Amino acid sequence: MTAIESLLQHIEHTTFENLPDSTVNAVKTFVFDSIGVGISGSRVPTTQNVKKAVATWGEAKQAQVWNTGEWLPANAAAVVNGFQIHNQEWDCVHEPAVVHPMAVILSALMAFGQRENITGKQLIVGITVAVDVATLIGASATGAMKFFRPSICGCLGATAGLAAIKNIKGDTLKNALGIAYSQISGTMQAHVEGSPMLPMQIGINSANAINAFDMAMAGLQGPKDILEGPFGYFNLFEDSYDLTYFNENIGKQYQIECVSHKPYPTGRAGHGGIDGLLTLQAEHKFSAEDVKHVVIRATPLIHRLVGRPAKNNMDVSYAKLCNGYIAATALITGNVTVEDFEPHLLTDSNRLALAQKVTTELNSCKDLNALAPVSVEVTLHNGKTHHIELAAVLGNPARPLSKNAQITKFTAACSSAKHPLDQQQIQQLIVEIDHLGDINNINDLVSLTLNNH
Repeated sequence: MTAIESLLQHIEHTTFENLPDSTVNAVKTFVFDSIGVGISGSRVPTTQNVKKAVATWGEAKQAQVWNTGEWLPANAAAVVNGFQIHNQEWDCVHEPAVVHPMAVILSALMAFGQRENITGKQLIVGITVAVDVATLIGASATGAMKFFRPSICGCLGATAGLAAIKNIKGDTLKNALGIAYSQISGTMQAHVEGSPMLPMQIGINSANAINAFDMAMAGLQGPKDILEGPFGYFNLFEDSYDLTYFNENIGKQYQIECVSHKPYPTGRAGHGGIDGLLTLQAEHKFSAEDVKHVVIRATPLIHRLVGRPAKNNMDVSYAKLCNGYIAATALITGNVTVEDFEPHLLTDSNRLALAQKVTTELNSCKDLNALAPVSVEVTLHNGKTHHIELAAVLGNPARPLSKNAQITKFTAACSSAKHPLDQQQIQQLIVEIDHLGDINNINDLVSLTLNNH
């Protein structure tokens, strides 16, 4: 059986009734997390540009923008909400795949769900299937990432999730995935440059998933051998692949249970430095002023993604993916928050001076897609050196965020929105997501993301 045949079978046979409680709870956990960061993403000024762009896409009132509430066609709402989920680099990640699974998937499925008035149980099944498809494909890649896997694999996953929601099978399912494959897009050049097109690639592919589903339902046909064909995903978008993880996990381990939280609004590649520094600082009680030099030794992927130097003219997107700035912020404030990327802080001389003392070096890891291990070494002006090795970074399933930490993050996210939610609204959202399987219409959940005061 080929990889695509295995996925098709998996999509067709996954139902709510055969999901274990651990999977349902994991879906709730990351719906909770992703809605929170998506609400917070409304605060980013570029979101207004995105809304202006999609305003020309039609006048249908099918789905809403989270927090601000504008009614848009479903594909347009998916663009904005996908952009909001990823625009602060605060959304969850599946580390073996290097895929942010919920950004494309949740924005597409929720917008589609509003249009189709789906239930919470349908959403749970759709997310479970979608995350499996996106991450099992992504985790099969063995070469360095050139194309932006979160958007590309996310689109394929989201399309599968939409089909699972509507119980679409056979040729229509095959066509939907083939049409999605014909639209997938995303380049790592946006990451290198710190361009706002990085989160926009998430939004574009959220819309692509809905468009692909609609085209398949209208009878259009797509290519079928989209993974291992001569111009399928593995041969076109990746330099090399290995289906071992895919074959060992499909139908055996639902991948939503393998997703990592991002405690901090930065690229996951920068989390090891933060985790190590804050752990060392708590243990040894040194201040930012005591630090002479910091060396972060990390995997090739981390080095490539966030090893960039701090500089005077950084914009927000660049700073979020700069180990020096991230580490300096953690040392100075004891945390990293969305407010730490305000323009006046990006030019703060003390923070930039400390950032210059941070170096990122390669460790001995040869895996081009690994986000661990990481080590952090701090040398103080008094000559003392402190060191920590991290086999797993905070937020990974091996070192999960506590429920209290998840709620703290969610509360901070909702409070930082363009229209901040109050404590009563936040608590209503927490309760509603905790009872996701009981929701009769997903519009009821979306309404709670809005601040109507």
